[in-house]
Amino acid sequence: MCVKRLYFLAFLSALAASGVLRVSGMRVYTSGDVEAVNGTDVRLKCTFQSSSPINPSIITVSWTYRPLGPGQEESVFYYHQKPYPPSEGRFRKRATWAGDIMGRDASIIIREVKFTYNGTFSCQVRNPPDVHGNTGQIRLRVVTTASFSELLTLAMGIGGGIAFVIIILIIIASCRRCKRKRQMQEVNEEAPRKERKDPTVCHPAQAVHLYMSQTSIEIDSSDGMISEARTKDPSSSSEEERSSDEEVDDSD
Repeated sequence: MCVKRLYFLAFLSALAASGVLRVSGMRVYTSGDVEAVNGTDVRLKCTFQSSSPINPSIITVSWTYRPLGPGQEESVFYYHQKPYPPSEGRFRKRATWAGDIMGRDASIIIREVKFTYNGTFSCQVRNPPDVHGNTGQIRLRVVTTASFSELLTLAMGIGGGIAFVIIILIIIASCRRCKRKRQMQEVNEEAPRKERKDPTVCHPAQAVHLYMSQTSIEIDSSDGMISEARTKDPSSSSEEERSSDEEVDDSD
């Protein structure tokens, strides 16, 4: 008898492991305790998992609210194929849809929270045949100012952003400085290779006329014959003129 039961249990375990038997049920997950500053918007996060395929035409989402003190449970939001915000009550024009059914998200946003919103918000999701499961709950606490942990988180976020921007600016400045230094080094290396020209010295092509010789023809008066042409250098001709001038002065 015991052996048969063991075999039967082993058979059921094998079926469950192979996926033949599936346990139906909805699993809803919420963020638990949430703290919000008076007058600000707060997102009540609610996600879910279903063992059945998501069917947008039949799935439903219900949000309810129960105050801390004595009071009745109140409807906050309802979703079935499209959002249905409350038409009356304290959450009228305050609750908006922020979820995505196909993304398994059933979150809502409560705008401009008040101290009277302190209480428990419940999120219930039904996806037939998954109609049984847990209900997610969020305990909202509305405060005058943000808590130290939230302020610290905000300060760290702002400080991290500023530090990131400063690091980027330092990297950019360093890259520019290195590029400028490299360009100056290249210019200094190329400078000795270039010929430095004296502005007072003209180009050889422009100074050809300075080196051109003067050709003259002399006629010998004794025999009337033409002697060979000789080339006079401008410098020698100037010396001859200077010596002739000196001779004239001596004769005087």
